[in-house]
Amino acid sequence: MKSILIIAFGLLSVTSFAQDCDGVVRECQRLLSKTFVSDGQVYTAFLDREKAEFKTTLYGGTTYRLAASAGTKDNYVWFKIKDPQGHTLFSNRNYKNAPYWDFQVEESIPVTIETELDLDLKTSGCVVLMIGFKR
Repeated sequence: MKSILIIAFGLLSVTSFAQDCDGVVRECQRLLSKTFVSDGQVYTAFLDREKAEFKTTLYGGTTYRLAASAGTKDNYVWFKIKDPQGHTLFSNRNYKNAPYWDFQVEESIPVTIETELDLDLKTSGCVVLMIGFKR
């Protein structure tokens, strides 16, 4: 009986996480707008006072929009893009936690995108990151 309760609680937790992240995905898709097309990836992490890293390659000459959301109109997500040497190319902390950033790279480059919650505003929850390219 005890193991059935544990399994049921686990399933409810997974279902709750999935429903929570679904709304965050929709908010992130809204941030891409009609001007940008998703690259097809939805980078998702459930954070609890920690960071998540996502690796991707950005291709030269392409105009991108990187969008991040924790599911609210107020952006509780910090994100930064780092080059292979670990240098920060962009951080939205310098721009009042802007929920997205439009940019173009001259040459193709592998990057690491680091996300974390602004712990002054939210300590845990689902974070979604999406990358779109201009139509």
